[in-house]
Amino acid sequence: MKFTFTEKKMDSSEDLRAYSERKIGKLDRFFKTEAEAFVTFSLERGRFRAEITIHNNGLYYRASELTNDMYASVDSGVAAIERQIRRNKTRLEKRLRDGVLVERDAVPAFAPQEEEADEEFKIVRSKRFSIKPMSPEEAILQMNLLDHEFFVFRNMDAEDAIAVVYKRKQGGYGLICDDGEE
Repeated sequence: MKFTFTEKKMDSSEDLRAYSERKIGKLDRFFKTEAEAFVTFSLERGRFRAEITIHNNGLYYRASELTNDMYASVDSGVAAIERQIRRNKTRLEKRLRDGVLVERDAVPAFAPQEEEADEEFKIVRSKRFSIKPMSPEEAILQMNLLDHEFFVFRNMDAEDAIAVVYKRKQGGYGLICDDGEE
């Protein structure tokens, strides 16, 4: 597993990094190919936050834990991701299309864009990523794994049209799909 560590408002020790690699590395047994782990350590109001994101085969698993001890935050984050993987692995294998758990050729490339000075609208963050073809069910699963309110994807059920799934305030999910007409 490849690791990328980030620190916000604190410095992490080599012991903490080694501990994190050892604990998060145990999750590697769930994946057929090499996964990437992005770990962010931060200090918030005197408490320690560990944010762990694991990327493998186009799927992201994320957990963020805030405790009084950074080691406990890492432990809780790893346990949360393990629960996500166990809960969703069977669903991925049974309900979604074949090949979901197989390496995909396109990997999202997140690249923050430079801010532009605009008087009325100020974009404070911008990301670029590849949009993957998948079913709406797989997109909803991915959105829930990331704990986002919406998710953009190529709807393979609608000739790879750009689509968005989102959480509705009344419960359930919504789907917005491009009809292909200009």
